Order: sequence, then C-alpha cells, then structure tokens
Amino acid sequence: MVKLLTGNELTRGDVLWWTGDGWSKRISDAVAVGEEAQAIIERETPLERVNELALIDAEEVADAAGSRWRPVKARERIRAFGPTVRADLAIPGQDWR
Repeated sequence: MVKLLTGNELTRGDVLWWTGDGWSKRISDAVAVGEEAQAIIERETPLERVNELALIDAEEVADAAGSRWRPVKARERIRAFGPTVRADLAIPGQDWR
C-alpha cells in the first residue's frame, strides 16, 4: 500500500493530487509519496494554494487500460473520481471502482 498526498484547491475547492512537482485534478497524475511527505506538506502549506492536505492510503490496480491508483477508503474514491450516482458528473476518463 502506498500513500498519496491530496488536498483542496483554496479558491475553488477542487480536489487536488500531488504530482511530484505540483498539483493536478487527476489522480492518474499523482505520485506515491514516502518519507518526503512531511517536507512537502511543510513547504506547500504556507503557499496557501491548497488546504486540508492529507495523506491517504492507495493501492495500484491493473485493468485493461493499464495500472492506476485506487484509494482504499470509499470516501477518498468519491473525492478522486466523482459522484457514485451521476456518472455524467464524474471526471471524464476516471472510474471510481
């Protein structure tokens, strides 16, 4: 199991994922963070671009399109992939399952 760093964009509230050199709205752009996670949080917090920074557990799963990240907890899956009842509101190209 790996850790991903996530947060919310301060101005719009969008869910963001750490990419290794910045933030993305797509979990597919996220990179696993290890020991450097706390240093990233300490560096990013004062910049006030992203709030509610959190480390979450995720696993790498394989499907027909290749491998991808899947958060372990259902709450984080919904944050990553969008609503579970209205697929038309989900982020295009991402599946919450």
